Amino acid sequence: MSKNFVSNKDETVRMFKSDFFEAFSRVHFTVPLYIFLPIILYFLYRSIWLFELNFLSIISLIIIGLFVWTLTEYTLHRFVFHFQPKSQFGKRLHFIFHGVHHDYPSDTKRLVMPPSVSLPLAALFYILFKVILGVSFVAPFFVGFLIGYLFYDISHYAIHHFNMHSKLWLTIKNHHMKHHYQDSAKGFGVSSPLWDIIIGTNFLYSKNKKEINPQEN
Repeated sequence: MSKNFVSNKDETVRMFKSDFFEAFSRVHFTVPLYIFLPIILYFLYRSIWLFELNFLSIISLIIIGLFVWTLTEYTLHRFVFHFQPKSQFGKRLHFIFHGVHHDYPSDTKRLVMPPSVSLPLAALFYILFKVILGVSFVAPFFVGFLIGYLFYDISHYAIHHFNMHSKLWLTIKNHHMKHHYQDSAKGFGVSSPLWDIIIGTNFLYSKNKKEINPQEN
């Protein structure tokens, strides 16, 4: 497959004529932590002190929330972020939401989801899960779901900009680099290749697999 990136430098393209909207399209990678950690603590507080759920129930629902996030991450990345619209307006939206990342994968300010997108999405997911689980069980479940999201966002930044040495992190990094530089129709799991393996969108690795270095492309 042909290469699908424009630049590996920490640079990007302007997406909006308005300085106001342009500012909201860029975000430092620590911003999700400042926003969502207090929300996580709030729902954990509700789980323990307001609804008085037992320890086993809280831990179980947090784990389930984490698991559901992994499937959500895969589904959003594969079917929403990589949806190929035909209209010019649709193509413009696709570029804003994800295409710009594939063209400028090393842009430090467009690697985590901006709050202008993540907060409305989180609210919609919370409403959906609340309808399904009820007001008490949704609290610890949402803790796990948001922990999964934060892990995804921060690990995505780390994959592109941190030096990794452990075998686990190098495997995760190489998986995502293949998505960028080999085949964008595979490898939709960012923080984990779990659903790529289950569904069959994983890469075929040879015995003598080589880690992908973007600087070599």
